[in-house]
This record gives sequence, C-alpha cells and structure tokens, in this order.
Amino acid sequence: MPSVNEKLELAYNFVLHTNRNVFLTGKAGTGKTTFLHQIKQASAKRLMVVAPTGVAAMNAGGVTIHSLFQLPFGPIVPGAMQRETRKFTREKIRLLRTLDLLVIDEISMVRADVLDGIDDVLRRYRNRQEPFGGVQLLMIGDMQQLPPVIKDEDWALLKPHYQTGYFFGSKALRVTPYVSIELTHIYRQSDAQFINLLNGIREKTITRTQLDELNQRYVPDFSPDEKEGYITLSTHNASAQQINTQKLQALKGRSRTYTATVEGECPVHTFPTEAELELKVGAQVMFIKNDISRDKLYYNGKIGRVVDLDDDVIYVRCPSDDDDIAVYPVEWTNVRYSLDPATKEIKAEPIGRFVQFPLKLAWAITIHKSQGLTFEKAIIDASAAFAHGQVYVALSRCKSLEGLVLRTPIPSHSIKTEQTLEDFHEQVQQRIPTAQELLDSRRTNQESLLRELFSFELAASLLYRAQKLVRDNADNLPDELSAGLNQLNDLLREKAREVTIRFQQHLSAYFADNRLPEENGALQERVIKAGAYFQALIGDELLPLLRQCPTDCDNQQIREAVVEVLDELEKELFIKSGSFQSCQHGFNALTYLQARNRAELDFQPARRKVEVLATDGSAGSSLYKALMKWRNDKAGEHDLSGYMVLPQKTVYELVKLRPTTTDELLAVKGFGKTKVKQIGEEVLQIIREYAGKPERREASAKKSASPKPKKEKIDTRAITLALFQAGRTIDEIAAERSMAVLTIEGHLAQYVRHGEVSLDALLPPDKLKRIRQYFASNQPGSLSEAKNALGKDVTYGELRFVLNALRTDD
Repeated sequence: MPSVNEKLELAYNFVLHTNRNVFLTGKAGTGKTTFLHQIKQASAKRLMVVAPTGVAAMNAGGVTIHSLFQLPFGPIVPGAMQRETRKFTREKIRLLRTLDLLVIDEISMVRADVLDGIDDVLRRYRNRQEPFGGVQLLMIGDMQQLPPVIKDEDWALLKPHYQTGYFFGSKALRVTPYVSIELTHIYRQSDAQFINLLNGIREKTITRTQLDELNQRYVPDFSPDEKEGYITLSTHNASAQQINTQKLQALKGRSRTYTATVEGECPVHTFPTEAELELKVGAQVMFIKNDISRDKLYYNGKIGRVVDLDDDVIYVRCPSDDDDIAVYPVEWTNVRYSLDPATKEIKAEPIGRFVQFPLKLAWAITIHKSQGLTFEKAIIDASAAFAHGQVYVALSRCKSLEGLVLRTPIPSHSIKTEQTLEDFHEQVQQRIPTAQELLDSRRTNQESLLRELFSFELAASLLYRAQKLVRDNADNLPDELSAGLNQLNDLLREKAREVTIRFQQHLSAYFADNRLPEENGALQERVIKAGAYFQALIGDELLPLLRQCPTDCDNQQIREAVVEVLDELEKELFIKSGSFQSCQHGFNALTYLQARNRAELDFQPARRKVEVLATDGSAGSSLYKALMKWRNDKAGEHDLSGYMVLPQKTVYELVKLRPTTTDELLAVKGFGKTKVKQIGEEVLQIIREYAGKPERREASAKKSASPKPKKEKIDTRAITLALFQAGRTIDEIAAERSMAVLTIEGHLAQYVRHGEVSLDALLPPDKLKRIRQYFASNQPGSLSEAKNALGKDVTYGELRFVLNALRTDD
C-alpha cells in the first residue's frame, strides 16, 4: 500500500510529467485543496483553475466554469450549443489555445452537460479531434460530498442524453482515459473511532451499532453557553439565516454596520461575507479567511465572539485563546486569466476587489457553505437532509465526536445511498495507477510530443489550402503568388516533409528502447542535429520565401482570405522554429511545451504589402504606390471603382515591366488600344519619373522610319534569362530581384529544357559529369533520393537542370 507521500508524489508526477487526465479524490480533510495550491505554485505547465460556484472559485484562486467558458446557466443539451452564439475575445481564444492543464475543483458539483460544454469550447478553439481539445484535466473532488444541482425540469431535457447527471456521465469524459488517485490519510480528525464512523457514513456501510453510537450525540433542547462557541450547521439557508437574525436581535446593546469596499468586477454571488456586516458585542462570528500574517492568529472556520467594536478594528475572543484577536479588514480579489506580455505566462489578473472584515455571523451556516471548513464544536441539524452527501459533509466538518451535538437524531434514510456512485467508486478503484503505468505514461507523452515536433503535416495542409484558394481566384491575384507557393510547396515537400517521414521511422527504432526519450543519449544527439537543420531550413528558406509572396488584389474579400491562410501558415512555421530552437541542447517535454506556447504568443503576422524591386535596383514599391494613388484619384474623379480604371494586377505588371512607349504598354495585360489612348500617356509619365527615363524617348520612337513590331509580353523568367546572359550569377540575380535562389533556378531550368541555356554555363564540368553518370545508372524515385546519393554539394536546382536537359535529349 503506497504511503501518504507516495500517493501525493504519484499524483504530482501524473499531472506534471504526463498528458493523462487525473481524478484526484479522497475523504474530507485529506489535503486535496493543499495539493491544488502546490500544483499551482510548482507546475511549469500553463494552467487555469475553475470551480462550479463563485465562492469555490474564489477559495481555489480561480474563476467559475461559466465565466471562463461562457456557458449558459441552463441545461446544455447536446447539439444545442452549436446553435448558440457566444463571442470569445481574441485574448481568451489565445489563452485557451495555449492551455496545457485545466484544473476543475469541487468536481462532485459539476454536471455532466457542463463538462461537455467545456469539451465543446476547447475542441472549437484547439484540436477538434481530441476530447477537451487535447487539454489535460485535473479533476479534484469527493463524490461522497455535495452533488450537482439539477432541477427536475432540467433533467427532463438532459435525461435522453445522459445516464447520470454527475460529471462522470459526460460524453467527452467517457471516451477519455483517466487515472484515479485517492488520498486516504485524514488530517482533520485524529480520533480513530470518529474516523471509522465517518467512513461508514461516507461509504454507506454504517452499521446499526455505529448509527446508535452517533445518535448518542443527540441532546434534546441543547442550549450551550454562548461562550462555548458552537455553530449550527443547517440543511437550508432560510433556517440558518433565521437563527442568526434571532440571536443577533436578542443581544443587548447597539449594533454597528460595517460596509465593504467593492471595486471593479466583483459580483454579489462571489461575496465571501455580507457587504453590510451588522454586528454587536457578544455576537458569535466565524473567521472566513486564513490569517496570512506571521502570527497566524486565525484560520478559515475558527469560531469566536465579538468583545469590542471600533471604526477600523473588531476584537474577537476565541475559546481556545488567552488573548483577544484584533481583526482588521482584509481583501479578496476577483481574478480573470490573462497573458503576461513579458513572461508569456498565464496569470491571474485582478479585475475586482472586495474589502471587508473576515467575519460572518456564525450561530448557524448552511452545510453547503461549510464545505472545506473545520469546526471545534458544531450543532448538526441534518434530519432534513435532501441531497446526497449532506450528512457526511456536516459531520466531517467537526474535528472530534466530542465537539459534535445533534439537534435531532440522524435517521438511517437521511444517509442517502446512490447505486450510481457505488458503481463509480468501483470504477475508481480499477483506475488507480501503478508506478509502471506512470513510467509508461511519461514515455508515451514524450514520444507523442517528439512525433508532433517532427511533423510538417499541418504546414502542408495549410499550404494546400492556400494553393487551392489562389487557383480558384487566379484572375484576381498576381502570377508571382502562385509561382511562389509552388516553389514553397516543392521546398517543403523535399526538404521538410520527406526528411521528417524518414526521421519518424528512426524515432520508432529509438522508441523501442526501454529508456525514456529524455534519457536516451543517442536519440538526444539526433534530435539536436535534426532540430538545428529544421530551424535553419525554416528561418533561411521557408519563411523568407513565404513572406515574399505578394497578395495585392482589388477584391478585398479574396485578399483577406488569402492573407488569413498565409498568416496561419507563417504562424505554424514560426512556432515550429521556436520549438526546434528549444531542442538545441536536447529534448525536454516541459521545455518543449513552454517554447511551443511562447512562440504561438510571440507570433506577429507580417503585414503583406506589395514589395517589388526593379531590375535596376530602384524602389519599385514607390512606383507601385504612385500608380495606385493616381488610379484611385482618377477613379474618384469619375465616381468609379479603382479596378475599373486599372486592375491591381495590371498595376503590378506595370511596376515589373516598366514600359516607356505605347508599344511596350500594349504588351501589358489589361491594356488595349482604347485604354492606351485614354490613360496611356499619364501612366507612362509616372513610370518615366520613377525610372529616370527622358521624355524624348517616346518622341524619338514616334519619328522612327519603320514602326517597331508589337513587342511580346515579357515574363519574369525572361528577365532572369536576360540577367543571366549578361553575366550575372544565380545568387546575384536572386539578390537583385529579391527572389529565392530556388525560384531563379526554376526559371533557368525551363530554358535548359528548351535548349536556350547550356548546362556547361550552369555547372562545373566535374559536377555535371557526376550527376549525368548517376542518372544514367539509376532511376531515383525522387530528387531527394538523388541528392542523398550525390552528397550535400549538389543542390536540388542543379539536379533539375540536368533532368531537364535529359528530357530535351529524349
């Protein structure tokens, strides 16, 4: 049987070092809340804490489930949520997308449909295929305590969809594996006889002898001395309020009312005590907060009596203390989760504060509000217990049997038994994990994260979406966009996806080792090298090529759609780069998670502006702006849309080709004789001003004895060819034209295919001979296979040159 520390350590390791969902349970007083606070302080994962009620959320240092996930307060019928419109802020969406761990406190009070509501939101903003969007759950609670509140009319709507209203009836949770860890050591009580009696009530195994023993604590017409500090626990709020009001009115003397300071967002239902706290000397009160000072004079649930009232201090005497306690106002903070821009961590951001004396009248409180508290002396009025767990919660608040008095005997029927909970408890016992299961779960988690790291499938999917969108709207988008995406697709396939597919095969071999991936030295060396390769590939080739893709378009709707998918692709590559960077010294699961999430938060999409450079090096973007301004001004004069004067795609062509005569202008797509006659001279004048061409060039062209034949449209490959024939190297052309080397190589490869460029001008003799010999003797299935065989000094572009020449020979 594991020791107390072993169970806590097991729970801690499952939460921190695996991605398994965890149900942490245990009897009242076993330290579940303490464990929650330890996880909050120690976890390197991004976590949020939620609870079903405002008071529980405030006590746990979190927020309510409904506020975080914006769930309706009524029943959440499966299928109905999709018909509702709930707008999430961009900030909240970013929070949910980077969440690693969701802690749900007081899970016994959470309805099944509410848990499915959480699942729906997390799937929507994270991974739609994974339960809860792939977020790890830590569910904390005791099913033998207070149950969820489900009205009869609500259950009538939910019953066709759920076998039970308890959280474990959730459809999402039923298909989600989770482990159960039960804390058994009780800290609140030390009396073995009382502990056994409580266990009998909790587990519904109490014998007639034990029940008789308990009912011996029934004292008819019990009226303790006010100084003894008894508190009554009642099943109903009205009963508790009535007792407190009568007791306060019966006291002699003048009452004083202390008004709370409430600032910001702090809803009434979250107030830990009354905003108008009325007290008299002699009033029995309960502390509702722990003393955080060094003296630790009081704790949550401690009972005392008011002995003096001043404007800014209240003096309370407790039965176990020799001195009065000077009580001053304290602060409760209502929080909202946000992202710290500096640390990129999820933090609890204060949005409201409630300042009041940490006291409330305590002759009586409800059993519901007593959950989590501890009393030295209590009067239990549970004969009218209407909910499962009420009797157990009430009795387990007491530290000893001697400090407990029953207002009425506890009838056996008030100790409610639910077969559903009995069955669930048996399932819990079957889910208790072993040390080996922890090791296996750690290994599975690390393997999963490594496979995720070395996968470019999401990037490929986004690129496919972008290419399809561009193909479907080719008439409205620049040709360079399609060409750039095609080049990016080739690069991504050959240098990233094909490499990672092979690397995944190697991972499988390493995973066959009994060691954890984090502890496998050989695997770590491969990860370091592979990570450096992919980080360089993304930073030096993929991202620059993607960012060069122009998205100018007159149709704003099309442009926004294109920009959106390209931004998503850029973000995915950016996140990959940050993730690979975290592996420069080896793979660590928590370090990887932090790097991945930080990169997602750090990403800022580039503003996609047309950036065109002329072949002579002058700033084409300035000419583009000038032409666009002229076009829009012209359109405004005639009350037209801009594209009716000149389509944006035509403006782009003008910037690229820079025509300076009417004949050259006629070669530009979008210009006919009519348009040349209408606006040609104005367009040419703007181009001349930016190109530095003299005005007389047009005049001399008109005086020419023989008119020049109509010039064919010059495409971007022709410019590359002209520069190459002028003696520029491929690298120089790429730099001059602000294009990727791969793009320039693609241009020239086409001319090799048509026999216009000789291989001798592109490759040194020895390399050309080696590549030709390889292709003559082999038939590789891909260029990657050929490149691996020939070595690093041979590029993909050089392989294409030779292949195209061979096709020409055929």
